[in-house]
Amino acid sequence: MKQKLLTLLLCAAALNASAQTKQGGISPDMLRNIEQAQTNVPYARAIQNAVANNAIDNLVQTPSKRKPIDTHFSIETPKQSIHDQKSSGRCWMFSGLNVLRANFAKMHNDTLAVEFSHDYLFFYDQLEKANLMLQGVIDTANKPIDSQEVRFFFRTPIGDGGTFCGVADLTAKYGLVPMSVQPETYSAENTAKMRQLITSKLREYGLELRQMVANKKKPAAIQQRKTEMLANIYSMLTLTLGAPTKTFQYAHVDKNGKQVGPTRTYTPQEFYRECVGQPLHGTFIMVMNDPRNPYYKTYEVEYDRHTYDGTNWKYLNLPMADIEQLAIASLKDGRKLYSSYDVGKQLDRKQGYLDTENYDYASLFNTSFTMNKAQRIETFDSGSTHAMTLTAVDLDAQGKPIKWKVENSWGATNGQQGCLIMTNRWFEEYMFRLVVDKQYVPQEMLKQYEQKPTILLPDDPLFTMEL
Repeated sequence: MKQKLLTLLLCAAALNASAQTKQGGISPDMLRNIEQAQTNVPYARAIQNAVANNAIDNLVQTPSKRKPIDTHFSIETPKQSIHDQKSSGRCWMFSGLNVLRANFAKMHNDTLAVEFSHDYLFFYDQLEKANLMLQGVIDTANKPIDSQEVRFFFRTPIGDGGTFCGVADLTAKYGLVPMSVQPETYSAENTAKMRQLITSKLREYGLELRQMVANKKKPAAIQQRKTEMLANIYSMLTLTLGAPTKTFQYAHVDKNGKQVGPTRTYTPQEFYRECVGQPLHGTFIMVMNDPRNPYYKTYEVEYDRHTYDGTNWKYLNLPMADIEQLAIASLKDGRKLYSSYDVGKQLDRKQGYLDTENYDYASLFNTSFTMNKAQRIETFDSGSTHAMTLTAVDLDAQGKPIKWKVENSWGATNGQQGCLIMTNRWFEEYMFRLVVDKQYVPQEMLKQYEQKPTILLPDDPLFTMEL
């Protein structure tokens, strides 16, 4: 009798364990098969100990990559000072302003140098993004709060990231000031807490504006309330970034820091006109390599702009071979370019070197990583995450690129004196965006750029703003 009862209890326990595993879950049998598939060789424990107690990159760096890096480039633009974005996501602004100051130096035959204030432009970037969020909430107030459009504005009301189109919109609207006139503040270089507080306040304001629309308040009253909200955001930005400069005195200097010409009084708009000239929009095109979508077609990302009255960024999708030729044509004429990458992939940070064969992760983990560029994008494994300034290319005897160099914004002691060097095979796998002056773009591509764009949603895996 006792034996029969014991048998019944064991069967019940087995049925209970089976019932706890839903179809598709890890069952005891499946777990047993997984465990039995593990490597059981004498050296497995040594490998496990090594991996558990060391940085993975230190274990898998290929011996050939420990050699000195070849720093020769057959085509290289003039060097300029390296900046540091510190703990902020403003790489897009640093790269964009790098291009503008390089263009200024080129206009003056590389005899003059200028440094633009990131803090100044960031103030208005944050104010404009706050307005974009609040007005977007007003525009979509009649939609459910869980709709895709409304969620877009509440999910990320404000952030550090951006693209070159933001540089174009903001500088044309607010001008520029020298770095010496409005230097960085602690919060400009360490944006997390400021962003957290303003984000929370904007979400609170967004709910209030939705309620005003639901209560059928007059549009003028809603706009008046929005203005009051932005005045509070302006105050928060003034406390963290400093009040934006309205007028200032400045004298231009040469590359050795010696004053050239008299000291003058400027407004930011006057300084912009003197250093940049015409508005940037209409002078460039953005191209991108996205092998998921047809090439030689244009695409536009909805809501992906810095100012409500500004420009969504639009791009022409091109094969990498075409993008390389656009970059080479620009660099040959001494023009640096705004560009963006998935910089964290296969980065040897110590040497400032990027190559697809820097680290052999596959051998260490006894597996393979086989996704191509399109597959990495569509599965969120890779995307455009960091903007840098393309400054040099090394060509072989046939004019084919061997390697590239970018000015980074991680400080002058990082990598190769503040720069990164990348092989062409890495460039083709992990480079995404390039901003090119129209004078270097073939007529056929300019016509293609004017096509009516396909509108894409901002939550597409590729369209992360550069940080």
